[in-house]
Amino acid sequence: MDWNDVRVFLAIARQGSMRAAGRALGLSQPTIARRLAAFEASFRGAALFDRLPEGLRLSAAGEQLVPAAESVEDAVLTLERRRAAASPALSGTVTVSAGECAAGFLARCLSERTATALPPGITLELIDERQGKNLTRREADMALRHEPPDSGDFYVCKAGTFACSVYRRRGADAAAWVTYTDEQAHYAPARWVQLQVEETGKPVALRASSMLMHLEAIRAGTGRGVLPCYVGDGHPLLERLTPPIPEIAADYWIIVHRDLRRAACVRAVIDWMKALFAEQRDVLAGKRQGAASGASAGAKR
Repeated sequence: MDWNDVRVFLAIARQGSMRAAGRALGLSQPTIARRLAAFEASFRGAALFDRLPEGLRLSAAGEQLVPAAESVEDAVLTLERRRAAASPALSGTVTVSAGECAAGFLARCLSERTATALPPGITLELIDERQGKNLTRREADMALRHEPPDSGDFYVCKAGTFACSVYRRRGADAAAWVTYTDEQAHYAPARWVQLQVEETGKPVALRASSMLMHLEAIRAGTGRGVLPCYVGDGHPLLERLTPPIPEIAADYWIIVHRDLRRAACVRAVIDWMKALFAEQRDVLAGKRQGAASGASAGAKR
């Protein structure tokens, strides 16, 4: 029995189709189909999935195999993490799962202009947090997230806090708001903006799911909106209308599986992140020359 066949079986069980399993594993659909056929053949051709119009559903035989397959997965992944941790090499690719705000900050700070430098042999790979990468299954080596995990064998430490303020295009009469979509109405900035809309009666000019879309709309003068201070303060076309808003400040946590934390390249990235957040603390907090410290009512103008 080939471990890769087991891995494909579990991916299909979790994703519900060969195409989705292929995306999750980075494999083509023909490869997934071939692996599944090989796995079913090893059980004398027993059908492990019911083929339905909407996708694949575990059969009774397949359901019985899942716990054992997950036990194999746990053992193999533990071996893979510990093998990586045993390597003394300070080189290779370290994959970090992060949200748009945090990923943008890390990408910006790879510049040589920052005092804190990543070791030259390490390549950073940033993956959108919304893809829900699983650290236990090593879909990412580490994560930078808003909340620490509730459970799991993880090393967790607080990296820092991103302050947020309201911005508009410099000199523009932009009274309407730029905010998130209804699907993201639970986000703290979206809730805060909704309160401003209700209190002032100012309309919403744009709802968009991405901070980059917000930035472009605000830069163009479409309206005013909430941005991380490290983004807004550094943009020459934007002006800040409020001091940092405490209730929407975003804490971030470094999260790594304890097995993988011992890997030399992963330790180096952890140390780099810690030093980076310490070095850039004032930038992230919005403590810049000329900040609108007295403009607490600016958002409601």
